[in-house]
Amino acid sequence: MQSFDEFKISAPLRNGIADLGFKTPTEIQAAAFPVILSGKDMVGIAQTGTGKTFAYMLPILQMLPFSKEIHPRVLVLVPTRELVVQVVEEIEKFGKYSSIRIIGVYGGTNMNRQKEALAEGTDIVVATPGRLYDLILSRALRLKSIKKLVIDEVDIMLDLGFRFQLTNIMDLLPKRRQNIMFSATMTEDVDQLINDYFVTPEKVTIALSGTPLDNISQSCFAVPNFYTKVNLLVDLLKENELYSKVLVFVSNKKSADRLFETIGEFYGNEACLIHSNKTQNYRLRSIRQFDEGMNRILITTDVMARGLDLDKISHVINFDTPSYPENYMHRIGRTGRAEEKGTSILFYTKKEEPAKEAIETLMGIQIPETKMSAVIEIATRLTPAETPRIIEPDNPDKRDGDDAPGPSFHEKKDKNKRINEGGSYKRIIAKKYKKAKTKGDKNYNKRNKRK
Repeated sequence: MQSFDEFKISAPLRNGIADLGFKTPTEIQAAAFPVILSGKDMVGIAQTGTGKTFAYMLPILQMLPFSKEIHPRVLVLVPTRELVVQVVEEIEKFGKYSSIRIIGVYGGTNMNRQKEALAEGTDIVVATPGRLYDLILSRALRLKSIKKLVIDEVDIMLDLGFRFQLTNIMDLLPKRRQNIMFSATMTEDVDQLINDYFVTPEKVTIALSGTPLDNISQSCFAVPNFYTKVNLLVDLLKENELYSKVLVFVSNKKSADRLFETIGEFYGNEACLIHSNKTQNYRLRSIRQFDEGMNRILITTDVMARGLDLDKISHVINFDTPSYPENYMHRIGRTGRAEEKGTSILFYTKKEEPAKEAIETLMGIQIPETKMSAVIEIATRLTPAETPRIIEPDNPDKRDGDDAPGPSFHEKKDKNKRINEGGSYKRIIAKKYKKAKTKGDKNYNKRNKRK
């Protein structure tokens, strides 16, 4: 197996890697290092959790000489604020023995502070596309010195609606630069971006999305409704030592808030919450407390599935089955990182069963099913989404099937059935003169009248 000793890197970088305790590179790190070092454009397709940040930053830092230039030379684009913070922290860790300057910019914070930091000069900018574009428009950031562009998690970036900002940023960058892109999936949108802006890129493919990681154990439970899922989750989490660090994914923000409130009755301060409606400080605090072990349970949504880089997660629990099967792969990739063992558990209702089958089709395997314990109470309480729709037979606005109009419906009266025939000009004047009377053509109209 290849080791970092075989990489042609400087002593400061080697010391930083040694401090982190890394000895052997992951597959994507070993494959990407020589390609990026050569200066070629590169597209890396690798699952989340395979060490992509290290894969692109190690060769970039190796090639980045000392400079006092104010304008940045490396630009890294990522989809979420959390990922900006984590990428900056990672680069600072293995680049701590070098003189590299790095700044992270993202929305939800004071842009003036970010402008002041940029004015002092930096080598690397890590940014979300929205805030970066705002800084460019305000002339606080100039891209003329950018030599290397990295777009990480590009597929989720496009899903979040950053296409406009991405294409505009790409058009503003210098033509002569190295483009590096990482994605967990290769979609038509990603392919189009590559065709438009990359020059004969070399593709590096490791662990395609849809290929389950061997070190992640998977299982599933058939559960009738939301509150029975809550009862099952509460029962599983009783084993503190086994479920030592648990990431719980739900389908939307309302469900996340509802689950957080309900589970708080049992586990109180052990649980924390993160989703896009929470403030930036709240989100960062939740991540920090979970990462440091202050909270054992973190409840989050799919938007966060690709913005979290947390160590030693014992279990990923899919409280709701994701509608898109690839999101399942991104979720479970949060555990089993750095080749450690991980566990994924999926809860699914009858309504979610087709989504579960789509996940199994994508992976090419069947997720082993575990029967719920008889002690788990089957809840009768339902969420608003689960409550059956009340049929209103006498409602005239409902037209199909059992909801067709009933006895209370009546036809319009004759006076209300009149059709608008236009004003008197069309109906009376036109009839009188045989032709619409027009301004400045009185003689013609008189002739027509005599006829």
